[in-house]
Amino acid sequence: MADPPRHLPAEERRTATVEAVVHLAAEQNPSDITTAAIAQRMGLTQGALFRHFPTKEAILGAVMAWVSERLLSRVDGAAAAAASPLAALEAVFMTHIDFVAEHPGVPRMLFGELQRPGATLPKRMVQTTLQHYGERLRRLLEAGKAAGELDAQLDVHAATVLFIGSIQGLVMQSLLTGQVAGMRDEAAGVFAIFRRGIGAAQ
Repeated sequence: MADPPRHLPAEERRTATVEAVVHLAAEQNPSDITTAAIAQRMGLTQGALFRHFPTKEAILGAVMAWVSERLLSRVDGAAAAAASPLAALEAVFMTHIDFVAEHPGVPRMLFGELQRPGATLPKRMVQTTLQHYGERLRRLLEAGKAAGELDAQLDVHAATVLFIGSIQGLVMQSLLTGQVAGMRDEAAGVFAIFRRGIGAAQ
């Protein structure tokens, strides 16, 4: 792999730092990632790294912002391109799985942050991302009910929890087996069961 450029504009350097952390998290326990390891991956000194991020928590906050922006942007695009609310739900599900398969370090970092005690900045950002994600799902579920695609009596809150939980379950199992790409093979079947559970009676 080519050495990263040493002289980049500040915003590009920040993005490069985030991407370095995401790659490192795919290779090792995220809690063991040090600023020295990040700087080494980028071909920088720690001093150069700290010119862009005052603390390690600031780096983690930038990583969570990167994840939130890219994940929500991708699921929004997938939903917008779908022909119906139910098709949009499936597109969001599969897009989310694809995102995790492409960035296996992300869920390891998210699960790690959610287990940390206290209201850290990265933890609050994860919670905010989940809130925004849930809002998108609830809108799609309500639209599906209004269109007659989904059960008119569907509990939208419970369906949202199940949707997110199904993805989290696939992610957790893939991390346990070390076969992250295998999520794609399982995702279609899992969503098919979810779809039958929320669909309108025939």
